[in-house]
Amino acid sequence: MCGIVGYIGYEQAAPFLIDGLEKLQYRGYDSAGVCVNDGEKLVVKKENGKLTVLKNMTDNGNNIAGTVGIGHTRWATHGKPSNENAHPHLSRSCSFAVVHNGIIENYMELKQELSAKGITFRSMTDTEVVVQLMENCYNGDMIDTVIRVMKMLKGSYALGIMFKDNPDEIIAVRKGSPLIIGIGEKENYLASDVPAILEKTRKIYRLDNDEIAVIRRDGVTVYDTNKNVRNKPVEIIEWNIDAAKKDGYEHFMMKEMMEQPKAVHDTIAERIKDGRVILDEIHLTPEQIRKFEKIHVIACGSAYHVGVVAKYVLENVLRKPVEADIASEFKYRDPIIDEKTLTIVISQSGETADTKEAMKEAQKRGSYAVAIVNVVGSAIASEADDVIYTLAGPEIAVATTKAYSAQLAVIYLLAIYFGDILGKISETDYQSYVSELQALPEKIQSILQTKEEIKNIASKLFACKDTFFIGRNIDYALSLEGSLKLKEISYIHSEAYAAGELKHGTISLIENRTLVIALATYGRLFEKIVSNIKEVQTRGAYVLGIGCEDHPELKEIAQSAILIPKTCDMMLPSLAVVPMQLFAYYVALFKGCEIDTPRNLAKSVTVE
Repeated sequence: MCGIVGYIGYEQAAPFLIDGLEKLQYRGYDSAGVCVNDGEKLVVKKENGKLTVLKNMTDNGNNIAGTVGIGHTRWATHGKPSNENAHPHLSRSCSFAVVHNGIIENYMELKQELSAKGITFRSMTDTEVVVQLMENCYNGDMIDTVIRVMKMLKGSYALGIMFKDNPDEIIAVRKGSPLIIGIGEKENYLASDVPAILEKTRKIYRLDNDEIAVIRRDGVTVYDTNKNVRNKPVEIIEWNIDAAKKDGYEHFMMKEMMEQPKAVHDTIAERIKDGRVILDEIHLTPEQIRKFEKIHVIACGSAYHVGVVAKYVLENVLRKPVEADIASEFKYRDPIIDEKTLTIVISQSGETADTKEAMKEAQKRGSYAVAIVNVVGSAIASEADDVIYTLAGPEIAVATTKAYSAQLAVIYLLAIYFGDILGKISETDYQSYVSELQALPEKIQSILQTKEEIKNIASKLFACKDTFFIGRNIDYALSLEGSLKLKEISYIHSEAYAAGELKHGTISLIENRTLVIALATYGRLFEKIVSNIKEVQTRGAYVLGIGCEDHPELKEIAQSAILIPKTCDMMLPSLAVVPMQLFAYYVALFKGCEIDTPRNLAKSVTVE
């Protein structure tokens, strides 16, 4: 998703804006720009390409004078990456400037109406429609004008707005896309995410949907669309700015992989007391839990892959039907869901648009929604009936690692907690599950210590053109994430298949030196996956096996193999995912790919 920053104070704005944009690069972008009010006019500097182009052009912002400004990193949706399509956008008289995250769904209709009035457009973006509307609708009162424009727009958006004739304020608007306001001393800030402003302040307001903020040097006033003043609670950011730095690692992804033991430990530690799983933060009663007849797990991307693991785990432990749904499909398939359905929604950012809309659809049909998110105060967290936070800390790399592992940990907590209430877990199994869950951080750490071995394997295989991940049962669920990790950061074509489906078509794609990564951790089906390994080897495949240490023979069966510590079946994904993450990382490293910011991808997808 694009990045927004803003500053108003007594210091020069542009250097801060560029520094803030640099801290938001992880969100994905293809162009960058800033707008500063120099006291007489709105000065815009924007360039296609990496932020370094803009930094060099403006001497890190030092050659742009002015103490009020907004900046933006754009990820192209409407209009190809170009200088003309980069943000900020100016109105026809250059009186208004706008930066925008999100999508204006009715922009073509609005553009045609404005064009009929003789207004010409410089770009192909939906955003320029907003700034031209601002000027066209301006009636002398900025708040009235903003509200009028909001009522004309359809879609989701976060806006930063400047008006040449109001040099002492920035207007911020949120509908669907996240936006925060940082509170300083005689200066205030605007951003789409915390890292952009954390070096300046830990005090923030999180704007809610349909809120408008007027940001001045000496304070912030927030309005609703009826022009009523809203009293916003101040949130204190607890995590340190160092959490958003690489700390000597070459990439954030490696840093975050190495942080997984801590992320899992922090997520479970305060929720296990005296050997029992305690989920005080949810309001679900035992009576409600017993009444649920089925469970839907809704998510996108890697979070959806957690959902597929959850299907196997929750069905096995609870003996209730569980469906894993891709959020973007859920809302539009007229799902069979009611008050006897529990909906679990998973999102790292808590702002994922498809997941949020799917959750609303489930709630509308009477379902109780429990959210698993990493960001306190995010939209999904605020709108769910209950929320369980993954305590993974900030995740900067686009490809998730520690957030995925923390989400898995919450699924295990829910399985144990619900299973106990439903009487589906014996006391012996309960204690075993809790013990294995508490042991996960140490076992993950032991796998991370083998990274040089995995790096060596990757050095021999990084030139592969096509890769197939195969597995059975929970190994198949995990193979989806392994495949995604490889293709999203290395750009190698990769697919995940249930191993039993090979003979139903996929095996025709196997040829000499095709890489097949076979997950063989699920002990009860070990012999069957070995048969699948033999099938692909017969057709020329090179097999990298991932199995448990209680099956050392995998090293003799596959051309290469990685063995992980043994744990209970449902927690195997938390261990087996680590070598797949490391393998994907090192393959991308050997290929020279941009690991933290892979092409065309954004960290948070806040539009449908």
